[in-house]
Amino acid sequence: MFVGVGTVVNVFTVLLGSSLGLLIGNRISDGTRDLIMQIVGLFTLVLAGDAIIDGLGSGFNSEVPSIAPMLIVLGSLLIGGLFGAAVRLERRMDGLADAFRRKFASKSDKGRFVEAAVTTTLIFCVGPLALLGSLSDGLGLGADQLFIKAILDGFTSIAFASSLGVGVLASVIPMALYQGILTALGFFLGDFLSPGQVDSLTATGGVVLLGLGLRLLDVKRIRVGDMLPALFVAPCLTWAAAFIPH
Repeated sequence: MFVGVGTVVNVFTVLLGSSLGLLIGNRISDGTRDLIMQIVGLFTLVLAGDAIIDGLGSGFNSEVPSIAPMLIVLGSLLIGGLFGAAVRLERRMDGLADAFRRKFASKSDKGRFVEAAVTTTLIFCVGPLALLGSLSDGLGLGADQLFIKAILDGFTSIAFASSLGVGVLASVIPMALYQGILTALGFFLGDFLSPGQVDSLTATGGVVLLGLGLRLLDVKRIRVGDMLPALFVAPCLTWAAAFIPH
């Protein structure tokens, strides 16, 4: 085993799952594809709820005043969302995904490619397993969490690739960069986030996943891409709130 093995395995399972999904995609009826997307959307809501519950736990409450956790999550989403909207982050993400589409897919697949790339990138990167698993791998504590994530992502990529096509393959690049950077930070800087900061990031990420689940279910096209800066704001607000007497 070596540092970073978790991310390598995760990339492999997504590539394998996506390839399998592409192979069976043409054999699946439109009704079945819709059903798969609804199941994935519902499962994303489950992941979101689990992340929110885990994030708003004892570690978070022990570091900040009792009223602060919910306010930190709300403040992170507002600040991060306003910043993301100001720099048009979601539009830039769509543009980047479209650049990959021009290289690997036909012009007629533009909408599906961008949707697949952006959606699966968010699902694979936003969540406690991606964060904690990458840090644990970098700290030399093992890659068990990333191995579990790799299995989940592999099956998820089958579902998405069979419904949305080749765009799912593009998600391995930002996923590898995100998890690789976190692993490197854990390796070189040690345990640089407190338990409360990890919890705040997890809870905030859960809300972002909640928006993504509603988007997958066609309930509302929430601009989850613009919310991503909230994941960087949450640990900072938690650090500041820790100085408030409680």
